[in-house]
Amino acid sequence: MSLSFKFGTVGSPSGTPKKPGGSVGAIQFSRSIGLDTLELGWVQSVRVTEATCAAIKSAGEEHDVALSVHAPYFINLNANDEEWPKSRKRLMDAAHYGYLAGATDIIFHPGSYFMNDPSEVLKIAIPRLQGCVDELKKNGDHVTLRPETMGKSAMLGSFEDAVAMSKAVDMVQPCLDFAHLHARPGDGTMNTFDEWSRVLEFYGKELGGQALKHLHIHLSGIEYGPKGEKNHLPLADADLNMKALFKALNEFECAGRIMCESPIMEEDALNMKKAWVKASGEKEKKP
Repeated sequence: MSLSFKFGTVGSPSGTPKKPGGSVGAIQFSRSIGLDTLELGWVQSVRVTEATCAAIKSAGEEHDVALSVHAPYFINLNANDEEWPKSRKRLMDAAHYGYLAGATDIIFHPGSYFMNDPSEVLKIAIPRLQGCVDELKKNGDHVTLRPETMGKSAMLGSFEDAVAMSKAVDMVQPCLDFAHLHARPGDGTMNTFDEWSRVLEFYGKELGGQALKHLHIHLSGIEYGPKGEKNHLPLADADLNMKALFKALNEFECAGRIMCESPIMEEDALNMKKAWVKASGEKEKKP
């Protein structure tokens, strides 16, 4: 039996060799060190050709590495009417070219409240997201859009926001960044087995038990202050209780992908994999 979770990095692992380099090299390198998923870091802009996408897709299939895309940072579902078309294009490009590259999931930062009430902001964000999904369906771009849970309290992207968007729109599911969920309150809470269990219980209740089998998780150590996230840290330098989190994920029989965003990406991704094997008692199937 293989592990319930695949493990990988957000962006190419730092040890990816220069040749062949790029995403194809990152896929080969990830597999060679024991990682089996990769999130393509298209965080500045989407600048890939269809030919490059075809090469990425075929490398992912050849090495059995599951792919996702981190869309550009500059997306805001709450942008003003003038800015929204640019935001929308960034998300749609990431989804279209991501689909061509064999990615199943498109991760994006949902935006900012601009000091407005979250429930009012969702009234703008959800119809916009629906419009994006309608167009993706029409184009045959079969991907899951994943609004990421954000680490600062001023950002659209609380756990509740991400669940509400996913509940309202087909083909939308959260990207659960547990480091962000821990940092967001700014007071060290969201770090115990009970707190994580409540999150997973709510997730399953709102989005269905099957959704817990297809989690897309971002994880790292994190430094935070009263306003939330400051920066990502190596696991060993942070107070995130990964043991408690993995115990909760195991208890709720979760599965999916865990993507590492620590500064020592592949090293911590492999540490996470080891910790999961220990927490779950699962054994890795040898290729």
